[in-house]
Amino acid sequence: MAQQKSTRIQSNGMAWLRDDRHSWFLAAMMWMLIVLMIVPEGFDYQSLTATSAPAVGGPISRLLWLGLLTVGAIITLWRAGLGWLLVRMTNPYFLLLIVLAVASVAWSIDPALTSRRLIRLFTFVLVCTAFVLISWHGRRFQNVLRPILTIMLFGSIIFGLLFPALAIHQQTSAELIGAWRGLANHKNGLGALACMGLIFWFHAWLTREVTTLPALAGAALAATCLLLSRSSTSLATALVVMGLLLIFLRSPQGFRPYMPYLVGFLVLTLLIYAFAILNLIPGMATLMTPIAALTGKDTSLTGRTEIWAIISEHIRYHPLLGTGYGAYWTAGPVAGTDSYEFYWRMGTFYPGSAHNGYLEILNDLGWVGLLGLIAYLITYVRQSMQLMGIDRNQGALYLALFFQQAITNLSETHWFSVLSVDFVIMTLATVALARGLLEYRLRQVFGEPPPVASPFSGMVLPLPQKSLSRANSGA
Repeated sequence: MAQQKSTRIQSNGMAWLRDDRHSWFLAAMMWMLIVLMIVPEGFDYQSLTATSAPAVGGPISRLLWLGLLTVGAIITLWRAGLGWLLVRMTNPYFLLLIVLAVASVAWSIDPALTSRRLIRLFTFVLVCTAFVLISWHGRRFQNVLRPILTIMLFGSIIFGLLFPALAIHQQTSAELIGAWRGLANHKNGLGALACMGLIFWFHAWLTREVTTLPALAGAALAATCLLLSRSSTSLATALVVMGLLLIFLRSPQGFRPYMPYLVGFLVLTLLIYAFAILNLIPGMATLMTPIAALTGKDTSLTGRTEIWAIISEHIRYHPLLGTGYGAYWTAGPVAGTDSYEFYWRMGTFYPGSAHNGYLEILNDLGWVGLLGLIAYLITYVRQSMQLMGIDRNQGALYLALFFQQAITNLSETHWFSVLSVDFVIMTLATVALARGLLEYRLRQVFGEPPPVASPFSGMVLPLPQKSLSRANSGA
């Protein structure tokens, strides 16, 4: 007799559903989204050397994005009951930032561009939400992300060996000469991927999710790409976060009551540096000195301080609500736009981003958006610490990703950027964190589900709507 995909189980007089359908389909959908975010449009690496990038994607790219958006919406509506519980558990400030981004169309300096950014934002959120609603288990987040990151890193090395003119920067500036970008569109992109890959493999080894040999091979691959990218920021970040993972997962039992204080101190330190860059705290030059020493850059952080100064001038004209989500930067320098100022003030150089995630949010969504971002980050850390009390290994991974992003965003733009694969991963981490906390609540209400044969089958979920209502009320 063929094995059924879904199994009804009676537990305490209530019907349960073992939901292990469509696991591979959801994983493939997430992989497709990540690949689309990493590689250039149409796999055209020649266009990366052009002075401007295409404003819209080609027909195949648009079809893939439309497919992801549609399928994500269908699955989310299909599992609307569980989805509503997930929304109630999701970081509320994440949802608030999405609402603010949508509302910003009303005051955006380029409503059409903001609308296009919002479509991609909705795609991220719907795909990630659909992913955690079906075939979920406690380690699914890293079991799906770690392989695709490893594949992209391995592909970057092969691509660099076969097509060095495309995979290695050909510019002669000191910071780019000889630096690999691999399958990404810039050396910093490859560095960020390698940093996350190294974190995932190191975490897998510490938690014994994989044996030593695969962990060593994966970490060696990530470290190789990290060194080839010559991204000093990503290298320093990887070392710091790996040290934090050791503390989170291997610290003595007696130290663990002090863990919240350590995490709080680190978060406060990062926020102080972010505020210093925003010129809210005097002595920015003094605070930037240790970062420059850590990353091997000069105190201007490779010209970033000049970019920040110009952006800060622009922010003064729209301090409260900004100039609209994703509306400031065009695909390339366009005469008459606000961002064209960089083209003539920095000697025809067009940075394409603020190179600081906190400053970018302030520019796009104003002080309301920045305060929302800070509240989102604090709530994310609080939820991660809450999950660490339930599942230490999983909570530590989400916390490690937070610190990786919080540090990286001091010199790159990733927070709520629909042009960054980092934001895809953080969106998934945010909803996966909520899914983990929701699962704990459901288990409190309905008890432990019976064991299943496959470790990759999804968690069992209550069928009746009254059961969902009971979990919703925390009964």
